[in-house]
Formats: sequence, C-alpha cells, structure tokens
Amino acid sequence: MAQKEVVRGHEEEEHNAEEQKCKLIGNVWEVLGRRWALLILRNLHTKEAVRFNELKKLMPGISSTVLAARLLEMEREGLISKKIYPEIPPKVEYRLTARARELGIILKDLGKWAQHWKSPRIPATTVE
Repeated sequence: MAQKEVVRGHEEEEHNAEEQKCKLIGNVWEVLGRRWALLILRNLHTKEAVRFNELKKLMPGISSTVLAARLLEMEREGLISKKIYPEIPPKVEYRLTARARELGIILKDLGKWAQHWKSPRIPATTVE
C-alpha cells in the first residue's frame, strides 16, 4: 500500500513539473506570438546593438507605439536589454540577452521543423 502511495506521489510531482514547464513556455510564447515580435528578434540578431529608429526603419509598417510596446514586453521577459545613454537627445540602444541568443537556436530549429512539415492547406470538407 505504501509503495503505491510513493509511486502516485512521484507521478504527481512529475505532472506538476511538466505543468510548470508548460506555463513557462506559454508565458514566452505569448510574447513571441505577438505581431512583429519575431521580426524584432531577427533584426536585433543581425547587430550587436540597434537604436530605436534604426530598428523601426528595418521594419516598414510598424508604428512607433507598437515597436515600443513589443520592446518593453521582450525586455520584461528578459529577451532584450535596453541601454540609455545620458545624452541630449537621449540615445537608446537595444540588444539581445544571452537568453534570447539561446532562444534563437531553438527558433532556428523550429523554423527547420516548420519547413519540413509544411503542407498545403487542406480545404474544409462540407457535409451534404
């Protein structure tokens, strides 16, 4: 009887650990799933540091408001860092953190996976 309880307790711990991992992934995925987020990461990946207006020029169609919001979200998630220089006008640079650089490896593999499993859209079936 006691052994069954130990096994059940271990299974419950594993389940809780997996649930916690899913929540953590979900938090990051929520930020990455927003429009422009992956393009921002890609553009930051090309240089050591990028200024706000330079980043905006690399992404035609994004508004300053949306860019600022995405950068803030990714900064809060620990994916980018912001450095403000005490100048007039203020100079602000954004760069990827080590966390984001590691994530870049994962996203590259995810891109390969998506390309490999890419399939044409299957039309919805209708019931007659």
